[in-house]
Amino acid sequence: MSLVRFLPLQHFKSFMIPRYSRPQMASLWSEEAKLSRWLEIEILACEAMAGRRIIPRIDARTIRRRAKFNLRQVQKNEARTKHDVLAFLEEVASHVGPAGRWIHQGLTSSDILDTTLAWQLRDAADLLIAGVKKVQAAAALRARKHRGMLTIGRTHGIHAEPTSHGIRMA
Repeated sequence: MSLVRFLPLQHFKSFMIPRYSRPQMASLWSEEAKLSRWLEIEILACEAMAGRRIIPRIDARTIRRRAKFNLRQVQKNEARTKHDVLAFLEEVASHVGPAGRWIHQGLTSSDILDTTLAWQLRDAADLLIAGVKKVQAAAALRARKHRGMLTIGRTHGIHAEPTSHGIRMA
């Protein structure tokens, strides 16, 4: 059984263990980054509704200009509300003023959570693919560098015909 099942979510600052994470990847999965994406999704939803004349355009512009959050305040709100998205929305609305009534209009918590997760996964995949390309380039360089170096070939774990280290790397 996983330890994650027994510890409350608040126990974790991030699911990325700093010792085993590259800074860019850890940053992508931080609480601050997650909430920043929540904020952008909420703002974009308001702008889309303003574009369709569901909400006043001036309110959407006000939301874009004033919307922000303080991570510590969101955490305090969550301790009280026991709901992550509600805690976040309360904090953002406190900075926006009356136009804040449109934030999260027509959305569910899952709309925000699922969209954010997809966004994070896409960006994480981009980082991983860039890393794989670097490893491939390094392996190709090594293969070319050692193309003439002979090494013992193996078949079924025993010595076989000689081969080159470059062939093995390729």
